[in-house]
Amino acid sequence: MSAEHELTGRLALVTGAARGIGAAVVEVLTEQGAHVIATDTDEPGVEALAARCGDRVIARALDVTDAGAVEHVVAEAERSLGPLDIAVNVAGILRGAAVVDLDDADWAAVFAVNTDGVFHVSRAAARRMTPRGRGSIVTVASNAAGIPRSGMAAYAASKAAAVMFTKCLGLEVARYGVRCNTVSPGSTLTDMQRAMWVRSPGGEKAGRRAVIDGDPASYRTGIPLGRIAEPSDVADAVAFLVSDRARHITLHDLYVDGGATLRA
Repeated sequence: MSAEHELTGRLALVTGAARGIGAAVVEVLTEQGAHVIATDTDEPGVEALAARCGDRVIARALDVTDAGAVEHVVAEAERSLGPLDIAVNVAGILRGAAVVDLDDADWAAVFAVNTDGVFHVSRAAARRMTPRGRGSIVTVASNAAGIPRSGMAAYAASKAAAVMFTKCLGLEVARYGVRCNTVSPGSTLTDMQRAMWVRSPGGEKAGRRAVIDGDPASYRTGIPLGRIAEPSDVADAVAFLVSDRARHITLHDLYVDGGATLRA
C-alpha cells in the first residue's frame, strides 16, 4: 500500500493541533487516509484547521491537563466515530528562565501540560487499545530531553519525563500489540521558536542564524545539516511511526534535529 493511503480507515487523536507541529501531524495523517480528532485549547484554531482539511478532521476543544475532559473526548470519539487507532501527544508549552529565577507556577504549568497531559491522553488511549490488541501512541517530546539547555530546565525536565513515561507505557502494553514511541525534534519553525527569536538580540534573523551556528558560550551545539526543521519534517516522522511500516518499532525515541545533539 502506498503512503498516500496506508492509514485509510484509522481514527487518530492529535493534541496541540491548532498550529505548528500538531497541525502538520493532522495534515499528514489525513493525507494518508486517516480520520482525525484535532484537539487544542485554541478552539477557533482547530476549527480553522478542520475547515482547511475537510471532512476527515473533527475539531474539539481540549485542555490536556484536565483528566476528566480527556476521558470525555476520547469516550465520545469512540462512541460516535469508532475505535481509536492512533494517539499523538503534541500539546506543549515553554516557560524559559534560569532555575534560580523560575517560579513555582511556571514549573507547575509546564509539567501540567508537557507531562501530565501526556499521561492523561496516553492512559485514556491505552485503556481502549489494549483490549483490542492494536494501536499506536506517539509522544512529541524534544531533543532538550537528552541534552542540558540553559534557561530551559522546566521544559527539558518535563520532556524527559514524557519520554520515559512513554517508554514505560510501551513496555507494559507491548504484549497487547500496542506500540509507544517518541519523536524528539530540535529547533523547528513554530510560533514557540519564533517567540524565542523575537526576544533575542538582533531579532528573528539573528536568532535563526544563532540556532544553526550554535553558541559555545551557552553550551549549545549548532545544527550539522545547516537548516531548521519545518513542522512537516516532524510530522512525517510521526506518520511513519504510526504506520504499519513501523510495526516492529516500539519504545523508540526518534530524534529529528538535524544532528544538533550529536545524539548525546
